[in-house]
Amino acid sequence: MIKQTQHKTINWGIIGLGNIANKFAQDLLTIKDAQLYAVASRSQEKADAFASKYGSIKAYNSYEILAKDSNIDAVYIATPHALHQENTLLCLEHGIAILCEKPFAMNAEEVNTMIAKAKEKNVLLMEALWTYFLPHYQYVLKELNNKTYGNVLKLEADFGFHRDFDESSRLFKKSLGGGSLLDIGIYPIFAALSTLGIPKNIKANATFFENGADSSCRMVFNYDTGSTAHLKSTLLEQTPTEAIFYCEKGTIKINGGFFMPTTVTITSNNKEETIDFNYKTIGYNYEILHFNNLLREGKTESDIMTFKFSKQLIKLLDDVRSSIKLDY
Repeated sequence: MIKQTQHKTINWGIIGLGNIANKFAQDLLTIKDAQLYAVASRSQEKADAFASKYGSIKAYNSYEILAKDSNIDAVYIATPHALHQENTLLCLEHGIAILCEKPFAMNAEEVNTMIAKAKEKNVLLMEALWTYFLPHYQYVLKELNNKTYGNVLKLEADFGFHRDFDESSRLFKKSLGGGSLLDIGIYPIFAALSTLGIPKNIKANATFFENGADSSCRMVFNYDTGSTAHLKSTLLEQTPTEAIFYCEKGTIKINGGFFMPTTVTITSNNKEETIDFNYKTIGYNYEILHFNNLLREGKTESDIMTFKFSKQLIKLLDDVRSSIKLDY
């Protein structure tokens, strides 16, 4: 059942109130005809503090209670990876549209279950991979699709930062999908999939923390076209975190923090130009606006972050995990 949201303020809920939820809530405040209506944490104190900070009308100490609030139109799920399927299914059962933080779930089987439930309930569901909706990334996709600089010969994309190992932290907890691959490796893989498509084969190797979570992962994707993608994720060192597309007639480089608001440098014919997209927000507002539009139009699937794309993305993550022998 699709709720009638065409002519009303969209009431958002947030489940899981960590760092990324704070960023999401901050950008939600910039959007007209949408408001933070309810937040939920396992801790009432944490829920109250978050609600006070961002002006949420309701603050719950239970995800189940939030899911039963009939005033909520959409929920952003920002819990650890291992809880995405459970939290998504809970809200879908109550007919609430879901924007679920990446990775969509722990594996392809969970993703398929979530999508099937959304279709059964006829409710909007989308993976929240914010990079896809950022203007600089959409600009690069357009240039590549138009072959402005010819075909892509090679992609290099990395994402790395250093954190001291702390087994109590979500980032390192293997049971929660911790480690470099699901948390940040998804971004270089996303860059490859969204520009070069599905590779014909994958080669990958990894290093591991003492608890079995991956500390770094290097991947090479080979394509039928002859193109290659050299990808890296690591929690052991700070890396440039760039995405560089080496094309036949030039180079397109998404500068540091390629997955977030940043600049793009084009090098062609011995000329270099850097394009500034004049971002004024953290960047989550773009996916929120897209999702709000889908909701208002009565859509149950994004035309950008499609179910097909999410299924392909999680399969690539599964394939890499299989290659490096990483099980959760």
